[in-house]
Amino acid sequence: MRRIGSVNIDLMERINYSSGSDWEHQVGYSRAVRMGNIIEVAGTTATQEGKVIGENDPFLQTKFILEKIEKVLMELGAEVSDVIRTRIYVTDISQWQAIGRAHEAFFRDTLPAATMVEVKALVDPRLLVEIEVSAITRDAS
Repeated sequence: MRRIGSVNIDLMERINYSSGSDWEHQVGYSRAVRMGNIIEVAGTTATQEGKVIGENDPFLQTKFILEKIEKVLMELGAEVSDVIRTRIYVTDISQWQAIGRAHEAFFRDTLPAATMVEVKALVDPRLLVEIEVSAITRDAS
């Protein structure tokens, strides 16, 4: 058993984390899943309460997304230093430097494995960036 926040959990118990988004129910997914010391965070965009944050600004969208992901990790008993991989989907690869600057500012001490690829589109044309994260917590007991 391990204590996460005020809850004791079995380390092999599956914890599905929900942000409460309508998308989760419509599509059938969880914002994040923790199993043991492994955490997978689903593709995350710069949206809040149905509004796009940082419209036309890939740096601001990336920064907002990473801050949003950090909150999810903390809720599940992890921190940024536990991140081992990021996957960044962008609609315009020519903006890689702005996106990379935001990623570097967030992960300069962690240096996870990272992938950035251009995709044709995201679910809303105002969204420029979507990020997935994999983390492994150091404390599995």
